[in-house]
Amino acid sequence: MAKNKDSRRLFLKRGSMLALAGFTGLDIVFGENMPEGYVPVILEGDDPFKLFNKHKDMSLLNDKPWNMEAQAHLLDDRITPESRIFIRNNGLIPEKADPKKWTLTVDGESVIKAKTYTLDELKSKFKQYTYQLTLECGGNGRSEYDPPAKGNQWTIGAVACASWTGIRLRDLLEDVGIKGDAVYVGYYGADKHLSGDENKVVISRGVPISKAMQDETLIAFAMNGKDIPLVHGYPLRMVAGGWPASTSGKWLNKLVVRNKVHDGPKMEGSSYRVPCESVPPGAKVEDKDMCIIESMPVKSLITYPQSGAMIDENKQLDIRGHAWAGEFEVSSMKYSIDFGATWHKCELEKSANRLAWQHWKAKVRFPKKGYYEVWAKATDSNGVGQPMVVPGWNPKGYLNNACHRIAVKVK
Repeated sequence: MAKNKDSRRLFLKRGSMLALAGFTGLDIVFGENMPEGYVPVILEGDDPFKLFNKHKDMSLLNDKPWNMEAQAHLLDDRITPESRIFIRNNGLIPEKADPKKWTLTVDGESVIKAKTYTLDELKSKFKQYTYQLTLECGGNGRSEYDPPAKGNQWTIGAVACASWTGIRLRDLLEDVGIKGDAVYVGYYGADKHLSGDENKVVISRGVPISKAMQDETLIAFAMNGKDIPLVHGYPLRMVAGGWPASTSGKWLNKLVVRNKVHDGPKMEGSSYRVPCESVPPGAKVEDKDMCIIESMPVKSLITYPQSGAMIDENKQLDIRGHAWAGEFEVSSMKYSIDFGATWHKCELEKSANRLAWQHWKAKVRFPKKGYYEVWAKATDSNGVGQPMVVPGWNPKGYLNNACHRIAVKVK
């Protein structure tokens, strides 16, 4: 693992005790006495699992920027705890995140009157809402594409469904007033470019005005009932469930209401886009023929048991997991133990609220001793089901929603 002490010293200098507190979850008692540039013992070594309060079985993809994913069995909770939520960063975590000085500015061509709000004003002026919202990286499952696609080689763990609390984006937009030509809402955050260039924006994406006006699209300041952890966007984050997680901007300090599709970094070229029409594997696709990813496709996970489970012959195996379908509902859930030749119905629950994942379970019996694979397949309310194999290739390896499968040995 690459050494990262220099970046930690940079992170801690200039009085960033709030940032350190965000990592440890504790007040830094006598922090004012800490020598400049000192690295506390808790941050020594190269243990991002302690640094970000992550489970030891999370998988680290890289450290500049930080990217980390869960394994399927870590996602068994109905509401994903902080310790098992994937990390997807494009730049450097902000050095300073002082909630007393934090502001959010709303402007742009289609705003009637630009305004700036403090964090306290956002919390006191507007009604607060709490929703469970599914966030999945657009590149989740990229590692299965052939030919390989560039980017983080996510397997299946770049997805989570936490409980988010904040204000509705629509209420904020109604407060500033938006013009009739409003098309898109873009975000800007306080993260820094990997180059260190203060003038270079890391990522600035957004959503169409119709998505921005949904009840569940939040400007959030709490996750699972507590302040959002720093690595996940403290103190303020946009959360747009059901769409690629890149639309849920972290460390939010500015929103722009545009009269055109937002054109910030990671909105252009092939970023978070797929071919508008199917292409053969390895094909070169012109930018003009790429379409922006919006609602994520139907997908599911087997979260129990862990792949490699062993059971005795004539014993029943309980399986369970989650399923989600972007803007849509999952209408049915099935499993197969014969490589997709036949399918059996699972018990499927309704979601806690729109855009939350749905929980499912089933009881499985195996005909005799041997090796089996359990496959899971969800179908959405439009009748679209998961493919049994990796879906159509695309240059950036997005939207792999192939059936999840686990190995089981009956002895």
